[in-house]
Amino acid sequence: MFRLIVLTLLLAFAMPCEWSSSAIASAASAAEPLRVVVTLPVLKDWVQQIGGSYVHVTSLMTGYESEHTYSPKPSDLVAVRKAALLFEVGAGLEVWVSSLVKNAGNGSLRVVTTSKDIELIRDHPQSAGTLHSHEHAAGNPHVWLDPAAAATMVRHISEAMVAADPPHAIDYRTNTAAYLQALARVQDESLALLRSLPNRAVIVHHPAWPYFARRYDLHIAGTIQTQPGGEPSARHLHTLIETIKRDHVRVIISEVQLNQKVPQLLARETGARIAVLTTLPGGLPGTETYLDMLRYNVLQLAQALEQT
Repeated sequence: MFRLIVLTLLLAFAMPCEWSSSAIASAASAAEPLRVVVTLPVLKDWVQQIGGSYVHVTSLMTGYESEHTYSPKPSDLVAVRKAALLFEVGAGLEVWVSSLVKNAGNGSLRVVTTSKDIELIRDHPQSAGTLHSHEHAAGNPHVWLDPAAAATMVRHISEAMVAADPPHAIDYRTNTAAYLQALARVQDESLALLRSLPNRAVIVHHPAWPYFARRYDLHIAGTIQTQPGGEPSARHLHTLIETIKRDHVRVIISEVQLNQKVPQLLARETGARIAVLTTLPGGLPGTETYLDMLRYNVLQLAQALEQT
């Protein structure tokens, strides 16, 4: 009898301990952040804005590599293998993603193309008279430079995170709504800044700006870089100089990661000003987030156009 009583007491004390261990394990699992991989820093910013402390996000690129020719590293393979979600821009920008996902062997991974439902702008021969061989079959993929398109991309990201992590759905939706309101305010402010400027023709260094130009009613009169990573021919430079003078183009839009030699040459020959902008958050001081980047780009461009 004594042994039976002792055994009963031991079982009674053991049961709460087992439940407690299970509860701790469950809590630890619940506290594990949603693992997300993105291709570009702009997507990382949006995931962080929506997810906060509930997500762990890795950007495969820092923003200084070529999106077209990027070669994934072994650490990228590991990150994708552990992730629940992978966000890409799509539209032919990151052609290397499919092979990376296949090699990672993560059967539960969901790949989300954030440019879905956005009307793409087809690349076409430039008005400067040179065929633009930087064409993309589906359309130009630099959609995020239009804040209205960015809002669509943010919604796709939010919906995917809600589906992947239902316990935090309310937080994700609340953060998304607040961010979209902030994005709308910045878009209105930036449109007002450029609205009164009469001369809206620009030359662009790299064909990344058609969506930005469409949103802000700019006319792209020519493009310097007609081949990915290639230098323009002497004939093309001559055509650009003629275009700048004939159409009274006063601003050349370049990018921080590009060589400034050719824009500087065109500026010397024509008197045009150079506005060095960035296509990705973090490319220049003061552009750490997408909203910061949008404000910076519009302000720099407005100042350049005003001074001319």
